Amino acid sequence: MRVTHPFHPLFGQELQVVQPPRRGHPDRVFFYDDRGQLRSLPIRWTSAEPEDPFIILAAGRSPLRVAELRELAALVRRLRA
Repeated sequence: MRVTHPFHPLFGQELQVVQPPRRGHPDRVFFYDDRGQLRSLPIRWTSAEPEDPFIILAAGRSPLRVAELRELAALVRRLRA
């Protein structure tokens, strides 16, 4: 698995997943760091999560989804009031 979150210190590094997500932690992947400590990352910060179809289809043309645009519009309405 590769760390894909651009601001994470391990960005771009390949890590060996050592166990499947634990019960209660299905959104995390586990690996051993350089010191042998068991660590985890959110799966969405890694290549272990399938790429979001929206991101693929948008091809960089839209930074926000419809739900996010609606939230932004609601925020602007509240701020104007």
